[in-house]
Amino acid sequence: MDSTILTTLSYGMYAIGVKGENGPSACIVNTVIQVTNTNPPVIAVSMHHDNYSHECIRETGIFSVSILSEDTPGTVIGALGFNSGRNSNKLKNIRHRVLAEGVPVIKENACCWFLCKVVSRVETSTHTVFLAEVIAGSDKVVGTPMTYAYYHRALKGSAPKNAPTYRSIAESNSGSDGGKFICKVCGYIYNDPDVPFEELPEDWLCPICAAPKSAFIRK
Repeated sequence: MDSTILTTLSYGMYAIGVKGENGPSACIVNTVIQVTNTNPPVIAVSMHHDNYSHECIRETGIFSVSILSEDTPGTVIGALGFNSGRNSNKLKNIRHRVLAEGVPVIKENACCWFLCKVVSRVETSTHTVFLAEVIAGSDKVVGTPMTYAYYHRALKGSAPKNAPTYRSIAESNSGSDGGKFICKVCGYIYNDPDVPFEELPEDWLCPICAAPKSAFIRK
């Protein structure tokens, strides 16, 4: 089977808020689904074993989901998706609030949020699927939820290494004519017809993950 057919599945862009030893943190995932319409409803979230947020959820049994809108800046996704909460304060420059339970919700153009309590989990070789009850949340939805397709098309971003949809740079380069430049950190593709990559100032940074110009390679 050609694994690229899996890209036809739909995904969203979500910030998962957690409570860690050193305070609140968050990460980006693209796999969150509702699995029951019971009271309370149950959702499923897939997260890689290596993620700091995975560790926090297993220890506390609670997390938040902030549904990001199409107006969410790419830098927010970069800060939460391409850094580790083990050794950095990922929320330092991101507008957020911390719920009474100690987990954060994102305020940077998020559509809505909900608070979840883990009731079960399913293990795979690389990921845990957390099943959780939705115990609180927003009263309304604001804006248009961002899909992974929109993130890839409009923001030219890519999936973090631990995401189910991750593709290596070698795979991404397939079929390219070499006229674009791709960030080795986050997969962002620079392709501005008016300003060639070579003419960007040396202090220019990737708009998604803030990597330096030297982190880009020809696509």
